Amino acid sequence: MNHVAPSAFLGEGTTLGQFCVIGEGVRIGRGSVLGHHVVVHDGASIGAGVRIDDHAVVGKQPMRAAASAVTKEDRQPPASIGDGCIVGTGAVIYAGATLGRNVLVADLATVREDVIIGDFTIVGRGVAVENQCRIGRHCKLETESYITAYSTLEDRVFVAPGVVTSNDNFVGRTKERFAHFKGVTVRRGARLGAGATVLPGTEVGEDALVAAGAVLTHDAPPRRIVAGVPARDVRPVAADQLLENQGWQE
Repeated sequence: MNHVAPSAFLGEGTTLGQFCVIGEGVRIGRGSVLGHHVVVHDGASIGAGVRIDDHAVVGKQPMRAAASAVTKEDRQPPASIGDGCIVGTGAVIYAGATLGRNVLVADLATVREDVIIGDFTIVGRGVAVENQCRIGRHCKLETESYITAYSTLEDRVFVAPGVVTSNDNFVGRTKERFAHFKGVTVRRGARLGAGATVLPGTEVGEDALVAAGAVLTHDAPPRRIVAGVPARDVRPVAADQLLENQGWQE
């Protein structure tokens, strides 16, 4: 048995699995498919041809712990999911999140409030995108990577499995940290290798590559490979690896 609020709108051909909850003012475009036990909170907007798998949650309001440094008390606006998106099993899309067209959010991933994700981006299994992030178009965030709050990833960024980013050089101690929170910036076409760690406020230049296992403590120059602990500039990115030579259309 499903619960569909009287003010909700389901487009032609949209189907619901069993035990779905669709809140007040929700709008779901035509031809969308929702699995079993899906919850869509009040006011959420879901485009046409969207697939939302079992036990996913769309439009959840954030919760704030007493000691939270970055979560606000403000009620967030409804979530928005563009045409053709896929939201995997157990994924959570918070209120205040906006997904463009044809975004994939895989099983068990989390997209927090005040996050914008561009068209055709892949958010892999178990990925966490924290609040106040901007993710560009055609990005790939692979399994169990962590995108810290206040970060910006431009178009065509690749984040390998197990990458960790950070925004707090004080590691949770002293009130001074509140004035210094700063996420990471990853410029267009840059790539972060498996298990890399990117420290607060650092910038990865356009088409740069941070090697697997590296710890980035300073900015990575554009079109250069950085490697090691701490990461150091080792050589240029090969010409055939540059984004401009891939033949992709933006």
